[in-house]
Amino acid sequence: MSTVRGYFHPKTATGSSSLIPAPPWQYSGDLLTVEYRTDPERVRELLPEPLELAEEDPGAVALIWADWQSCSASQEELLDPVRAQYKEAFVVVRCSYKGRTYSRCVYIWVDKDFAIARGLHQGYPKKLGSIHQTRPHPYGPAPRVAAGARFGATLAAADRRLAEATFTLREESDTNGFVNGHPMIHHRWLPSIEKGKGLALDELIETGGASFEAGPAWAADAELTLFDSPTEELSRLEIREPIGAYFRQVGVVWDGGRLLESGTSGAE
Repeated sequence: MSTVRGYFHPKTATGSSSLIPAPPWQYSGDLLTVEYRTDPERVRELLPEPLELAEEDPGAVALIWADWQSCSASQEELLDPVRAQYKEAFVVVRCSYKGRTYSRCVYIWVDKDFAIARGLHQGYPKKLGSIHQTRPHPYGPAPRVAAGARFGATLAAADRRLAEATFTLREESDTNGFVNGHPMIHHRWLPSIEKGKGLALDELIETGGASFEAGPAWAADAELTLFDSPTEELSRLEIREPIGAYFRQVGVVWDGGRLLESGTSGAE
């Protein structure tokens, strides 16, 4: 009997075709973050059981653009950049579970298939999108990481623009925002192959960085616009009040999470 290998599909005799390697996964990236307040009821409608709204600032939202280089423990992907580089834009809210505040990604778009596969494993609701953001550089016309530097960011999916933002760095900051500052709480869902049998996988999980390092956070002045789309619902999280905006360069290692409970979400 033959044995097939690989952390993820496709599994083969050698495992070298697997879309993603086994964790740990390492990331280096530039993050642009905009935080604002929306109607808390629009956040509530995105929280399945047993999650509840955060007690403080329940309508707070963070929209984050990230330009990543990522790799496995061997770091071999860094020398084959097509396997390492990708961009994403994701929306984070906060919620409460058993009296503890968590961050939760409710929407996320990426531009590479391996990033989608990692999201399926981690409980991130990843979809394909077109994501772009200004990259800093110490020479030429690109912005330096300094007061007055200007950045832009755009997000589109299915040929429709969903969001655009501009940032002007103001000063170094003690924080990079608060919405995405907690452990992540996500659901891992997979429908049964048999009709009418509901979910074959229904797990509530907690994850977070196994390690984290970062450069200085910069507070920024930002303008953010959301657009309607027939296939996306980002604009339902309408902007009611700006909170803040930030730029930061970070390094993160992700190496698994823990199961909190299963079979309780009531999802269809």
